[in-house]
Amino acid sequence: MELSELATLLKSIDGFTDKVVYRAWQEGKAPQLPFICYLETGSDNFAADGIAYAKIKRVDIELYTDFKSPETEALIENALDNAGIYWDSLEAYIDDEKMYQKIYEIEV
Repeated sequence: MELSELATLLKSIDGFTDKVVYRAWQEGKAPQLPFICYLETGSDNFAADGIAYAKIKRVDIELYTDFKSPETEALIENALDNAGIYWDSLEAYIDDEKMYQKIYEIEV
């Protein structure tokens, strides 16, 4: 899966058509919460014969909400599950921004 295909998948989630961006919104351009940012964070390539035989990108999908929202999280998790994408997650609260951040770690 390419990053553009991941963006299409995320934008297909109910309520997120115009609320998905790579890395970050331009200052002052972020939509109302909730929204999604996704970014490549590294690689986990498979080596064979001294080359990167299978190139695998690590990607974080970051969901931002103003309150804990299991329903919204389930929308993302179901989309990833239905696309056959394995994920792990972690959560944080960003005090300065007064918002929750749920990060889904995937590989594509």
